[in-house]
Amino acid sequence: MTGIFIFGGIIILIFSFRNKMLVGYQQVEIKTAALRSKVLPVPTVYTDILNKYFYYYQKLSDADRREFEQRLMYFLLTKKFIPRNFKEVTNEMKVTIAATAVQLTFGLPAIYFLHFKRILIYPDDYYSNITKQYHRGEVNPAFGIIVLSWRSFVDGFINPTNALNLGLHEMAHALRLENMVRNEQFGFLDEDALEKLNEYAYTVCHDPEKSFQFFRAYACTNEHEFFSVAVENFFERPIDFRNNLPALYETMVILLKQDPIKLLKYE
Repeated sequence: MTGIFIFGGIIILIFSFRNKMLVGYQQVEIKTAALRSKVLPVPTVYTDILNKYFYYYQKLSDADRREFEQRLMYFLLTKKFIPRNFKEVTNEMKVTIAATAVQLTFGLPAIYFLHFKRILIYPDDYYSNITKQYHRGEVNPAFGIIVLSWRSFVDGFINPTNALNLGLHEMAHALRLENMVRNEQFGFLDEDALEKLNEYAYTVCHDPEKSFQFFRAYACTNEHEFFSVAVENFFERPIDFRNNLPALYETMVILLKQDPIKLLKYE
């Protein structure tokens, strides 16, 4: 009997040591990601995917493309992509999801969602035992997880001008939450612009003359959903956004430190 307890204790120690080693390796990988993303060559398969599927990247200058690729590599090196109900996360999945995050943060200095280390991918909309509903995506700051339905993610890029983009929507949630987490990337969004955004959210959602004339009704769920819907419109309908809500559009330019109309040469 004593031998069984000793053996069990040894097994526990081995697994404990193994888990500590894995955590240590992960921390090293994250700490060295900045250097490795600048030194390591970007795989051709990654740039092929960007050139084939990612319009934002295609419209950038050569210098901005190189910057985009470096940020993409950093993001990929600091995330674990986990498949749910299918076998393997493909390069196409990794690159397009990472590229969506880079697009959103491209005007900001070195923001890589470091709090969110895991990205869970379902093949389709998934059922939550917590809410008892089907979801297309969610962001869980308690566990540092971003969850996406791959089918809904792809649907968001099929029509690039309808302002229904799951990737941008969920990454916007992650961005605002990352801004609140007290780590090395804390408080990077302009506080005055955030306050103005919340004021606009209240005005747009409570003025019967303006309510739902431009944004879809879901934007008025709360200030976080308002921001995510604003992000979708900012990148997919920038000219219409500016024409309908010019002050709010300018606030988004200040918040994200980029202007899609100028950057992507819509005019």
